[in-house]
Amino acid sequence: MIRHIPLLEEMVLVMKLLFLTCLWPTAVLHSSHSQHHRLHRRQPVSFSRKHNSKREIKMRKLDSTKVRPLKSEQLLHIEDHDFALRPGFGGSPIPVGIDVQVESIDSISEVDMDFTMTLYLRHYWKDERLSFRSNKNKSMTFDGRLIKKIWVPDVFFVHSKRSFIHDTTVENIMLRVYPDGNVLFSLRITVSAMCFMDFSRFPLDTQNCSLELESYAYNEDDLMLYWKHGNKSLSTDEHISLSQFFIEEFSASSGLAFYSSTGWYNRLFINFALRRHIFFFVLQSYFPAMLMVMLSWVSFWIDRRAVPARVSLGITTVLTMSTIMTGVSASMPQVSYIKAVDVYLWISFLFVFLSVIEYAAVNYLTTIEERKQLKKRGKASGMYSMDAVQAMAFDGCYHDTDEDMDLSPFPEPCEENETRASQTNISNADTPRLKRKRSLKGNDLQQQKPCSTACPSPL
Repeated sequence: MIRHIPLLEEMVLVMKLLFLTCLWPTAVLHSSHSQHHRLHRRQPVSFSRKHNSKREIKMRKLDSTKVRPLKSEQLLHIEDHDFALRPGFGGSPIPVGIDVQVESIDSISEVDMDFTMTLYLRHYWKDERLSFRSNKNKSMTFDGRLIKKIWVPDVFFVHSKRSFIHDTTVENIMLRVYPDGNVLFSLRITVSAMCFMDFSRFPLDTQNCSLELESYAYNEDDLMLYWKHGNKSLSTDEHISLSQFFIEEFSASSGLAFYSSTGWYNRLFINFALRRHIFFFVLQSYFPAMLMVMLSWVSFWIDRRAVPARVSLGITTVLTMSTIMTGVSASMPQVSYIKAVDVYLWISFLFVFLSVIEYAAVNYLTTIEERKQLKKRGKASGMYSMDAVQAMAFDGCYHDTDEDMDLSPFPEPCEENETRASQTNISNADTPRLKRKRSLKGNDLQQQKPCSTACPSPL
């Protein structure tokens, strides 16, 4: 029995080895299949994780609240305060100083009654929320990108029609912040505003215009506008000049404006006076009108028998004066009162018009006078009065003296025959008056009785 025990153990060991040999291939195949299955399951998980991470990055970029603030914003602690509220909200009004430098006055329009000005507008105030630490006590300067994130005064131009901030090459905006919280905000603006003009003395007028600044939302309980340096807060360029005006003065003033629904507001005024240059209007209006009046008087030295010359001259001067008046009115607004230039032009037009009326009156009175003379002499010698009137109508001229038309009784046919010999010596270049007299006398001879035999026949 003792000898058979090792034999049995050997047989059991052999059996175990055979069993392991049979199970090992199946186990290897099963493990490889399970590993391949795990790999296939892990790949979608990693792809989904990458896709989710990209989406989170995009969401972070779109969400501005999670963007990392700039270094300047961190230094000014912009995210730690609500800049929708004014500095010192709920307390006393915040003082805002204004400083203006006028760069140019671009245009003055009488028709639209406005002016266009380019200026540098500077604001000064203190906001303790923007204070920062600085070892060298130096200020920081920013451009227009920081303006949208902090509080700035809402100053606007009263009675403005158009205005814009220059944006070439970038927006002309400057923001300077000091360590103690003082802020300088500067803009370069072009604004067109109304100017209430009085043209009663045009073109000898002087116009007073003003540009008004005011806060739109904050009344005097919240914001106080004032000139930073008093009267020196307004400065101008030395080379400002205009074509039709001379700038007499620039001045700064302040006041209050009341609105029934919102209350009292501080208002600042930029006042300037403009005096008009008259030399342009002397050349374009006054001098031509004076020449037309003098030209209309030339007709007084023209013979009144020259009807076409005097009529054409009078009508031409009247039309020229009408053209001058129309040109002046086109460059002026349609005001309801009389201007100084209107008085001058209408008086000149009246002189020109009266010169035409004067010739018409003289012509009419002359015609009446000649008719009266013809009637008086027609009673003494009625046999030729009709012939004289016909001759005057044929000639188209009026006759002032008896020398022009001799209506005295004609001599007898015999005497006419005796004098004819002397008339043959006269030059053939007879004047129209002599021809007219001869025609009248010839007509009268035909109406007389035949001559006696002692006298030769007139024919």
